[in-house]
Amino acid sequence: MKFQFLVIFAMISTACQSGPSAQENDLVPTGEIVVFTNVGVISMESESPLMNQTVVIEHDKIFDIGPEAKYPEDAQVIDGSGKYLVPGLAEMHAHIPTPQQGNELIEETLFLYLAAGVTTIRGMLGHPRHLELQNQVAEGSILGPHIYTSGPSINGNTAPDVETATQMVKDQKKAGYDFLKLHPGLKREVFDAIVSTAKEVGIPYAGHVSRDVGIHHALASDYASIDHIDGYVEGLVPPGKGVNPEENGFFGINFTDLVDEELLPALIQTTIDHHVWIVPTQCLAERWSGPSTAADLLADPEMTYMSGETLGRWEESKDQMQANAAYDPGRAQRFIDLRRRIIKAMYDSGVGILLGSDAPQVFNVPGFSIYHEIEMYVAAGLTPYEALVTGTVNPARYFGHENDRGLIKKGYQADMVLIDGNPFTDISNLGKRSGVMIRGKWLSQDYIEEKLARIAENYAN
Repeated sequence: MKFQFLVIFAMISTACQSGPSAQENDLVPTGEIVVFTNVGVISMESESPLMNQTVVIEHDKIFDIGPEAKYPEDAQVIDGSGKYLVPGLAEMHAHIPTPQQGNELIEETLFLYLAAGVTTIRGMLGHPRHLELQNQVAEGSILGPHIYTSGPSINGNTAPDVETATQMVKDQKKAGYDFLKLHPGLKREVFDAIVSTAKEVGIPYAGHVSRDVGIHHALASDYASIDHIDGYVEGLVPPGKGVNPEENGFFGINFTDLVDEELLPALIQTTIDHHVWIVPTQCLAERWSGPSTAADLLADPEMTYMSGETLGRWEESKDQMQANAAYDPGRAQRFIDLRRRIIKAMYDSGVGILLGSDAPQVFNVPGFSIYHEIEMYVAAGLTPYEALVTGTVNPARYFGHENDRGLIKKGYQADMVLIDGNPFTDISNLGKRSGVMIRGKWLSQDYIEEKLARIAENYAN
Protein backbone atom coordinates (compact mmCIF):
# COMPACT_ATOMS: atom_id res chain seq x y z
CA MET A 1 0.00 0.00 0.00
CA LYS A 2 2.84 2.42 0.81
CA PHE A 3 4.35 2.25 -2.67
CA GLN A 4 0.96 2.52 -4.36
CA PHE A 5 0.01 5.52 -2.23
CA LEU A 6 3.22 7.29 -3.21
CA VAL A 7 2.44 6.62 -6.88
CA ILE A 8 -1.07 8.02 -6.50
CA PHE A 9 0.19 11.01 -4.49
CA ALA A 10 2.73 11.77 -7.19
CA MET A 11 0.05 11.56 -9.85
CA ILE A 12 -2.08 14.11 -8.02
CA SER A 13 0.90 16.47 -8.01
CA THR A 14 1.78 15.94 -11.67
CA ALA A 15 -1.61 15.42 -13.31
CA CYS A 16 -2.30 19.13 -12.90
CA GLN A 17 0.73 20.00 -15.03
CA SER A 18 1.29 23.45 -16.43
CA GLY A 19 -0.37 23.95 -19.76
CA PRO A 20 -2.18 26.36 -22.02
CA SER A 21 -5.68 27.46 -21.15
CA ALA A 22 -8.57 28.65 -23.25
CA GLN A 23 -8.78 32.39 -23.57
CA GLU A 24 -11.73 34.11 -21.93
CA ASN A 25 -14.47 35.58 -24.03
CA ASP A 26 -14.99 39.26 -23.32
CA LEU A 27 -18.33 38.47 -21.71
CA VAL A 28 -19.96 35.34 -20.39
CA PRO A 29 -23.64 35.39 -21.44
CA THR A 30 -25.60 36.54 -18.43
CA GLY A 31 -28.32 38.88 -17.29
CA GLU A 32 -29.84 40.12 -14.05
CA ILE A 33 -32.93 38.04 -14.74
CA VAL A 34 -32.70 34.72 -16.59
CA VAL A 35 -35.76 32.62 -17.35
CA PHE A 36 -36.11 29.00 -18.41
CA THR A 37 -39.44 28.29 -20.09
CA ASN A 38 -41.26 25.04 -20.91
CA VAL A 39 -38.65 23.07 -18.99
CA GLY A 40 -38.80 19.89 -16.93
CA VAL A 41 -37.51 20.43 -13.40
CA ILE A 42 -35.63 17.76 -11.47
CA SER A 43 -36.15 19.46 -8.12
CA MET A 44 -34.68 16.53 -6.12
CA GLU A 45 -37.58 16.85 -3.68
CA SER A 46 -39.05 13.74 -5.31
CA GLU A 47 -38.40 11.26 -8.11
CA SER A 48 -41.07 12.87 -10.31
CA PRO A 49 -40.00 15.72 -12.61
CA LEU A 50 -42.14 18.86 -12.71
CA MET A 51 -43.00 19.32 -16.38
CA ASN A 52 -43.55 22.49 -18.46
CA GLN A 53 -42.25 24.81 -15.79
CA THR A 54 -41.05 28.41 -15.93
CA VAL A 55 -38.03 29.01 -13.69
CA VAL A 56 -37.13 32.63 -12.97
CA ILE A 57 -33.62 33.50 -11.79
CA GLU A 58 -32.87 36.91 -10.28
CA HIS A 59 -29.20 37.59 -9.60
CA ASP A 60 -27.94 34.36 -7.98
CA LYS A 61 -31.23 33.00 -6.58
CA ILE A 62 -34.24 31.11 -7.88
CA PHE A 63 -36.94 33.77 -7.68
CA ASP A 64 -39.95 31.73 -8.79
CA ILE A 65 -40.98 28.37 -10.27
CA GLY A 66 -44.29 27.37 -11.77
CA PRO A 67 -46.13 26.74 -15.02
CA GLU A 68 -47.26 30.38 -15.07
CA ALA A 69 -44.45 32.17 -13.24
CA LYS A 70 -44.18 35.81 -14.32
CA TYR A 71 -41.07 37.64 -15.54
CA PRO A 72 -40.25 41.00 -17.16
CA GLU A 73 -40.06 41.46 -20.92
CA ASP A 74 -36.35 42.31 -20.85
CA ALA A 75 -35.36 39.07 -19.13
CA GLN A 76 -32.96 36.67 -20.85
CA VAL A 77 -35.22 33.77 -21.89
CA ILE A 78 -33.94 30.26 -22.54
CA ASP A 79 -36.34 27.82 -24.17
CA GLY A 80 -36.20 24.56 -22.22
CA SER A 81 -38.61 22.59 -24.38
CA GLY A 82 -37.75 18.90 -24.19
CA LYS A 83 -35.01 19.58 -21.64
CA TYR A 84 -34.58 19.24 -17.89
CA LEU A 85 -33.00 21.37 -15.19
CA VAL A 86 -31.08 19.51 -12.49
CA PRO A 87 -29.23 20.99 -9.50
CA GLY A 88 -25.54 21.57 -10.06
CA LEU A 89 -23.39 18.63 -9.01
CA ALA A 90 -20.74 18.52 -6.31
CA GLU A 91 -17.35 16.84 -6.74
CA MET A 92 -16.52 16.00 -3.15
CA HIS A 93 -13.02 14.68 -3.80
CA ALA A 94 -11.47 17.19 -6.18
CA HIS A 95 -7.97 18.51 -6.74
CA ILE A 96 -6.94 22.01 -7.77
CA PRO A 97 -3.53 22.80 -9.28
CA THR A 98 -1.00 24.85 -7.33
CA PRO A 99 0.72 28.10 -8.42
CA GLN A 100 3.83 26.09 -9.28
CA GLN A 101 1.78 24.36 -11.94
CA GLY A 102 0.54 27.64 -13.37
CA ASN A 103 -2.33 30.05 -12.77
CA GLU A 104 -3.60 29.39 -16.29
CA LEU A 105 -3.97 25.72 -15.47
CA ILE A 106 -5.81 26.56 -12.26
CA GLU A 107 -8.44 28.54 -14.15
CA GLU A 108 -8.62 25.91 -16.89
CA THR A 109 -9.22 23.15 -14.33
CA LEU A 110 -11.97 25.14 -12.63
CA PHE A 111 -13.60 25.62 -16.02
CA LEU A 112 -13.47 21.88 -16.77
CA TYR A 113 -15.40 21.23 -13.57
CA LEU A 114 -18.02 23.82 -14.55
CA ALA A 115 -18.22 22.62 -18.14
CA ALA A 116 -19.38 19.23 -16.88
CA GLY A 117 -22.00 20.72 -14.56
CA VAL A 118 -19.97 20.55 -11.36
CA THR A 119 -20.84 23.72 -9.44
CA THR A 120 -19.25 22.80 -6.08
CA ILE A 121 -15.88 21.21 -5.40
CA ARG A 122 -14.16 20.08 -2.22
CA GLY A 123 -10.43 20.46 -2.77
CA MET A 124 -8.58 17.61 -1.10
CA LEU A 125 -4.96 18.77 -1.32
CA GLY A 126 -4.89 22.37 -0.18
CA HIS A 127 -2.47 25.23 -0.74
CA PRO A 128 -2.50 28.87 0.46
CA ARG A 129 -3.34 29.95 -3.09
CA HIS A 130 -6.58 27.99 -2.84
CA LEU A 131 -7.78 30.27 -0.04
CA GLU A 132 -7.28 33.27 -2.32
CA LEU A 133 -8.94 31.39 -5.15
CA GLN A 134 -11.91 30.61 -2.95
CA ASN A 135 -12.52 34.34 -2.44
CA GLN A 136 -11.87 35.28 -6.07
CA VAL A 137 -14.37 32.72 -7.31
CA ALA A 138 -16.96 33.78 -4.73
CA GLU A 139 -16.67 37.44 -5.74
CA GLY A 140 -16.77 36.58 -9.46
CA SER A 141 -13.32 37.73 -10.56
CA ILE A 142 -12.49 34.13 -11.58
CA LEU A 143 -15.03 31.79 -13.16
CA GLY A 144 -15.37 28.57 -11.19
CA PRO A 145 -17.49 26.41 -8.91
CA HIS A 146 -17.98 27.03 -5.20
CA ILE A 147 -14.76 25.96 -3.50
CA TYR A 148 -14.22 24.29 -0.14
CA THR A 149 -10.60 23.48 0.55
CA SER A 150 -8.50 21.42 2.91
CA GLY A 151 -5.16 22.52 4.15
CA PRO A 152 -1.90 20.95 2.92
CA SER A 153 -1.57 17.20 3.44
CA ILE A 154 -1.09 15.88 6.96
CA ASN A 155 0.66 12.53 6.60
CA GLY A 156 3.39 10.37 8.05
CA ASN A 157 6.11 12.52 6.48
CA THR A 158 4.73 16.02 7.13
CA ALA A 159 3.55 15.11 10.64
CA PRO A 160 6.07 12.62 12.03
CA ASP A 161 5.45 13.49 15.68
CA VAL A 162 2.82 14.85 18.04
CA GLU A 163 4.35 18.31 18.35
CA THR A 164 4.56 18.88 14.59
CA ALA A 165 1.07 17.52 13.96
CA THR A 166 -0.48 19.65 16.71
CA GLN A 167 1.08 22.80 15.30
CA MET A 168 -0.07 21.94 11.78
CA VAL A 169 -3.66 21.66 12.97
CA LYS A 170 -3.51 25.03 14.73
CA ASP A 171 -1.82 26.71 11.77
CA GLN A 172 -4.36 25.40 9.27
CA LYS A 173 -7.26 26.48 11.44
CA LYS A 174 -5.74 29.96 11.80
CA ALA A 175 -5.13 30.20 8.05
CA GLY A 176 -8.83 29.65 7.37
CA TYR A 177 -8.94 26.25 5.69
CA ASP A 178 -12.30 24.51 5.78
CA PHE A 179 -10.96 21.17 7.00
CA LEU A 180 -7.85 19.03 7.46
CA LYS A 181 -6.82 16.42 4.89
CA LEU A 182 -5.36 13.26 6.42
CA HIS A 183 -3.15 11.08 4.26
CA PRO A 184 -1.63 7.66 5.12
CA GLY A 185 1.36 6.99 7.32
CA LEU A 186 0.18 8.64 10.54
CA LYS A 187 1.20 6.97 13.77
CA ARG A 188 -1.64 6.21 16.19
CA GLU A 189 -0.44 8.69 18.83
CA VAL A 190 0.06 11.40 16.20
CA PHE A 191 -3.42 10.77 14.80
CA ASP A 192 -4.95 11.02 18.27
CA ALA A 193 -3.16 14.34 18.83
CA ILE A 194 -4.53 15.63 15.52
CA VAL A 195 -8.06 14.63 16.50
CA SER A 196 -7.93 16.14 19.99
CA THR A 197 -6.40 19.39 18.72
CA ALA A 198 -8.86 19.61 15.81
CA LYS A 199 -11.79 19.20 18.18
CA GLU A 200 -10.29 21.80 20.50
CA VAL A 201 -9.86 24.47 17.80
CA GLY A 202 -12.96 23.46 15.83
CA ILE A 203 -11.86 22.19 12.42
CA PRO A 204 -13.12 18.98 10.75
CA TYR A 205 -10.79 16.31 9.40
CA ALA A 206 -11.28 13.97 6.47
CA GLY A 207 -9.54 11.65 4.05
CA HIS A 208 -7.54 8.44 4.38
CA VAL A 209 -7.28 5.94 7.22
CA SER A 210 -3.70 5.16 8.22
CA ARG A 211 -2.85 1.51 8.85
CA ASP A 212 -1.70 2.22 12.40
CA VAL A 213 -5.08 3.87 13.06
CA GLY A 214 -7.42 1.32 11.49
CA ILE A 215 -11.03 1.75 10.43
CA HIS A 216 -12.59 1.07 13.84
CA HIS A 217 -10.52 3.69 15.66
CA ALA A 218 -10.94 6.11 12.75
CA LEU A 219 -14.73 5.86 12.93
CA ALA A 220 -14.71 6.25 16.70
CA SER A 221 -12.66 9.43 16.19
CA ASP A 222 -15.51 11.10 14.27
CA TYR A 223 -14.06 11.78 10.82
CA ALA A 224 -16.06 14.33 8.83
CA SER A 225 -15.67 11.96 5.91
CA ILE A 226 -13.69 8.87 5.06
CA ASP A 227 -12.71 8.95 1.41
CA HIS A 228 -12.10 6.03 -0.99
CA ILE A 229 -13.93 3.68 1.44
CA ASP A 230 -10.42 3.53 2.88
CA GLY A 231 -9.93 0.89 5.59
CA TYR A 232 -13.29 -0.85 5.13
CA VAL A 233 -12.03 -3.87 3.19
CA GLU A 234 -9.33 -4.37 5.83
CA GLY A 235 -12.02 -4.00 8.51
CA LEU A 236 -13.95 -6.91 7.01
CA VAL A 237 -11.07 -9.36 7.41
CA PRO A 238 -11.68 -11.54 10.50
CA PRO A 239 -8.96 -11.10 13.15
CA GLY A 240 -8.16 -14.80 13.02
CA LYS A 241 -6.83 -14.54 9.48
CA GLY A 242 -3.54 -13.20 10.83
CA VAL A 243 -2.82 -10.98 7.82
CA ASN A 244 0.06 -8.54 7.61
CA PRO A 245 -1.45 -5.02 7.40
CA GLU A 246 1.54 -3.95 5.29
CA GLU A 247 0.38 -6.28 2.52
CA ASN A 248 -3.13 -4.85 2.06
CA GLY A 249 -2.45 -3.30 -1.36
CA PHE A 250 -4.46 -0.53 -3.03
CA PHE A 251 -7.34 0.20 -0.62
CA GLY A 252 -7.25 -3.40 0.58
CA ILE A 253 -7.39 -5.13 -2.81
CA ASN A 254 -5.01 -7.87 -1.65
CA PHE A 255 -7.46 -8.85 1.11
CA THR A 256 -10.47 -9.10 -1.22
CA ASP A 257 -10.81 -12.87 -0.95
CA LEU A 258 -10.34 -12.90 2.84
CA VAL A 259 -13.26 -10.67 3.85
CA ASP A 260 -16.30 -11.80 5.80
CA GLU A 261 -19.19 -9.63 4.63
CA GLU A 262 -21.21 -10.63 7.68
CA LEU A 263 -19.01 -8.11 9.52
CA LEU A 264 -20.26 -5.28 7.31
CA PRO A 265 -23.53 -4.41 9.14
CA ALA A 266 -21.67 -3.72 12.40
CA LEU A 267 -19.09 -1.61 10.59
CA ILE A 268 -21.86 0.34 8.88
CA GLN A 269 -23.66 0.89 12.17
CA THR A 270 -20.50 2.32 13.70
CA THR A 271 -20.23 4.65 10.68
CA ILE A 272 -23.78 5.84 11.29
CA ASP A 273 -23.35 6.17 15.05
CA HIS A 274 -20.40 8.52 14.56
CA HIS A 275 -22.03 10.50 11.73
CA VAL A 276 -19.18 9.76 9.32
CA TRP A 277 -19.84 10.55 5.66
CA ILE A 278 -18.36 8.39 2.90
CA VAL A 279 -16.88 9.58 -0.41
CA PRO A 280 -16.45 6.34 -2.39
CA THR A 281 -14.28 7.51 -5.35
CA GLN A 282 -15.37 4.27 -6.99
CA CYS A 283 -14.31 5.76 -10.29
CA LEU A 284 -10.71 5.85 -9.06
CA ALA A 285 -10.87 2.26 -7.82
CA GLU A 286 -12.43 0.85 -10.99
CA ARG A 287 -10.44 2.79 -13.56
CA TRP A 288 -7.12 2.41 -11.76
CA SER A 289 -7.24 -1.18 -10.48
CA GLY A 290 -9.84 -2.70 -12.80
CA PRO A 291 -9.21 -4.94 -15.81
CA SER A 292 -9.90 -2.21 -18.39
CA THR A 293 -6.78 -1.38 -20.37
CA ALA A 294 -5.15 2.01 -20.67
CA ALA A 295 -6.13 2.02 -24.34
CA ASP A 296 -9.79 1.51 -23.38
CA LEU A 297 -9.71 4.46 -20.98
CA LEU A 298 -7.76 6.73 -23.29
CA ALA A 299 -10.54 6.36 -25.84
CA ASP A 300 -12.92 8.39 -23.65
CA PRO A 301 -13.63 11.71 -25.42
CA GLU A 302 -12.77 13.89 -22.42
CA MET A 303 -9.13 12.80 -22.60
CA THR A 304 -8.62 15.51 -25.23
CA TYR A 305 -8.72 18.06 -22.40
CA MET A 306 -5.58 16.67 -20.74
CA SER A 307 -2.00 17.12 -21.92
CA GLY A 308 -0.13 14.36 -23.71
CA GLU A 309 2.36 14.36 -20.85
CA THR A 310 -0.32 13.59 -18.30
CA LEU A 311 -1.98 10.96 -20.47
CA GLY A 312 1.39 9.33 -21.03
CA ARG A 313 1.99 9.06 -17.29
CA TRP A 314 -1.45 7.61 -16.74
CA GLU A 315 -0.95 5.08 -19.53
CA GLU A 316 2.48 4.05 -18.28
CA SER A 317 1.28 3.58 -14.69
CA LYS A 318 -1.70 1.47 -15.76
CA ASP A 319 0.37 -0.67 -18.13
CA GLN A 320 3.01 -1.27 -15.47
CA MET A 321 0.42 -2.28 -12.89
CA GLN A 322 -1.27 -4.77 -15.20
CA ALA A 323 2.07 -6.15 -16.37
CA ASN A 324 3.11 -6.90 -12.79
CA ALA A 325 3.11 -10.63 -12.08
CA ALA A 326 1.14 -9.99 -8.86
CA TYR A 327 -1.75 -8.37 -10.75
CA ASP A 328 -4.79 -10.63 -10.94
CA PRO A 329 -7.59 -9.26 -13.17
CA GLY A 330 -10.09 -11.68 -11.65
CA ARG A 331 -9.34 -10.49 -8.13
CA ALA A 332 -9.45 -6.88 -9.37
CA GLN A 333 -13.00 -7.46 -10.61
CA ARG A 334 -13.98 -9.15 -7.35
CA PHE A 335 -12.55 -6.14 -5.50
CA ILE A 336 -14.67 -3.80 -7.62
CA ASP A 337 -17.78 -5.92 -7.04
CA LEU A 338 -17.09 -5.99 -3.29
CA ARG A 339 -16.81 -2.23 -3.17
CA ARG A 340 -20.08 -1.90 -5.08
CA ARG A 341 -21.82 -4.11 -2.53
CA ILE A 342 -20.38 -1.99 0.28
CA ILE A 343 -21.66 1.20 -1.36
CA LYS A 344 -25.13 -0.28 -1.84
CA ALA A 345 -25.30 -1.61 1.74
CA MET A 346 -24.12 1.72 3.12
CA TYR A 347 -26.71 3.72 1.19
CA ASP A 348 -29.53 1.34 2.08
CA SER A 349 -28.58 1.53 5.76
CA GLY A 350 -28.58 5.33 5.86
CA VAL A 351 -24.89 6.16 5.62
CA GLY A 352 -24.37 9.58 4.06
CA ILE A 353 -22.77 9.01 0.65
CA LEU A 354 -21.10 11.94 -1.11
CA LEU A 355 -20.35 11.99 -4.84
CA GLY A 356 -16.61 12.12 -5.48
CA SER A 357 -14.28 10.67 -8.09
CA ASP A 358 -10.78 12.03 -7.27
CA ALA A 359 -9.94 14.15 -10.31
CA PRO A 360 -7.60 14.80 -11.97
CA GLN A 361 -6.27 11.34 -11.35
CA VAL A 362 -5.51 8.21 -13.41
CA PHE A 363 -7.94 8.65 -16.31
CA ASN A 364 -10.30 10.87 -14.27
CA VAL A 365 -10.66 14.20 -16.03
CA PRO A 366 -11.97 17.08 -13.86
CA GLY A 367 -15.74 17.30 -14.03
CA PHE A 368 -16.25 14.57 -16.59
CA SER A 369 -15.19 11.78 -14.25
CA ILE A 370 -18.29 12.53 -12.16
CA TYR A 371 -20.44 10.90 -14.85
CA HIS A 372 -18.45 7.68 -14.56
CA GLU A 373 -18.74 7.83 -10.77
CA ILE A 374 -22.48 8.34 -10.69
CA GLU A 375 -23.08 5.63 -13.29
CA MET A 376 -21.06 3.26 -11.09
CA TYR A 377 -23.41 4.00 -8.19
CA VAL A 378 -26.33 2.99 -10.40
CA ALA A 379 -24.41 -0.14 -11.41
CA ALA A 380 -23.99 -0.84 -7.68
CA GLY A 381 -27.77 -0.89 -7.30
CA LEU A 382 -28.74 2.69 -6.44
CA THR A 383 -31.61 4.17 -8.41
CA PRO A 384 -30.79 7.19 -10.59
CA TYR A 385 -32.56 9.40 -8.05
CA GLU A 386 -30.52 7.94 -5.17
CA ALA A 387 -27.31 8.37 -7.14
CA LEU A 388 -28.18 12.01 -7.83
CA VAL A 389 -28.86 12.59 -4.13
CA THR A 390 -25.17 11.90 -3.44
CA GLY A 391 -24.14 14.82 -5.64
CA THR A 392 -26.88 17.34 -4.83
CA VAL A 393 -28.90 16.96 -1.63
CA ASN A 394 -26.20 15.25 0.42
CA PRO A 395 -23.37 17.74 -0.24
CA ALA A 396 -25.73 20.58 0.69
CA ARG A 397 -26.50 18.79 3.96
CA TYR A 398 -22.83 18.07 4.56
CA PHE A 399 -21.89 21.74 4.24
CA GLY A 400 -24.90 22.96 6.24
CA HIS A 401 -26.60 24.47 3.19
CA GLU A 402 -29.64 22.22 3.05
CA ASN A 403 -31.90 25.30 3.21
CA ASP A 404 -30.44 27.08 0.19
CA ARG A 405 -28.57 24.61 -2.03
CA GLY A 406 -28.94 21.15 -3.49
CA LEU A 407 -32.51 21.56 -4.73
CA ILE A 408 -34.23 23.49 -7.49
CA LYS A 409 -36.59 25.42 -5.29
CA LYS A 410 -37.71 28.99 -4.78
CA GLY A 411 -35.14 30.96 -2.78
CA TYR A 412 -32.30 28.49 -3.42
CA GLN A 413 -28.93 29.20 -5.02
CA ALA A 414 -29.16 29.24 -8.82
CA ASP A 415 -26.63 26.49 -9.53
CA MET A 416 -28.14 24.28 -12.23
CA VAL A 417 -27.46 22.22 -15.31
CA LEU A 418 -29.74 22.08 -18.35
CA ILE A 419 -29.71 18.58 -19.87
CA ASP A 420 -31.38 16.98 -22.88
CA GLY A 421 -33.10 14.03 -21.23
CA ASN A 422 -34.65 12.74 -18.02
CA PRO A 423 -31.85 11.31 -15.81
CA PHE A 424 -34.36 9.26 -13.82
CA THR A 425 -35.14 7.14 -16.89
CA ASP A 426 -31.50 6.96 -18.03
CA ILE A 427 -28.67 8.23 -15.82
CA SER A 428 -26.47 8.75 -18.89
CA ASN A 429 -28.75 11.67 -19.84
CA LEU A 430 -26.94 13.60 -17.12
CA GLY A 431 -24.00 14.02 -19.49
CA LYS A 432 -26.10 15.47 -22.32
CA ARG A 433 -25.73 19.11 -21.34
CA SER A 434 -27.26 22.20 -22.92
CA GLY A 435 -25.65 24.69 -20.55
CA VAL A 436 -24.66 25.37 -16.97
CA MET A 437 -25.73 28.04 -14.50
CA ILE A 438 -23.43 29.04 -11.65
CA ARG A 439 -24.56 31.66 -9.10
CA GLY A 440 -27.21 32.81 -11.58
CA LYS A 441 -24.71 33.25 -14.42
CA TRP A 442 -25.69 31.35 -17.54
CA LEU A 443 -23.00 29.55 -19.54
CA SER A 444 -24.53 28.42 -22.82
CA GLN A 445 -23.39 25.15 -24.31
CA ASP A 446 -22.05 27.06 -27.33
CA TYR A 447 -19.85 29.09 -25.00
CA ILE A 448 -18.75 25.95 -23.13
CA GLU A 449 -17.96 24.02 -26.30
CA GLU A 450 -15.97 26.93 -27.70
CA LYS A 451 -13.72 27.00 -24.65
CA LEU A 452 -13.41 23.22 -24.52
CA ALA A 453 -12.41 23.18 -28.18
CA ARG A 454 -9.63 25.65 -27.44
CA ILE A 455 -8.35 23.50 -24.61
CA ALA A 456 -8.36 20.40 -26.81
CA GLU A 457 -6.67 22.28 -29.65
CA ASN A 458 -3.94 23.60 -27.39
CA TYR A 459 -3.16 20.16 -26.05
CA ALA A 460 -3.25 18.64 -29.54
CA ASN A 461 -0.27 20.81 -30.59
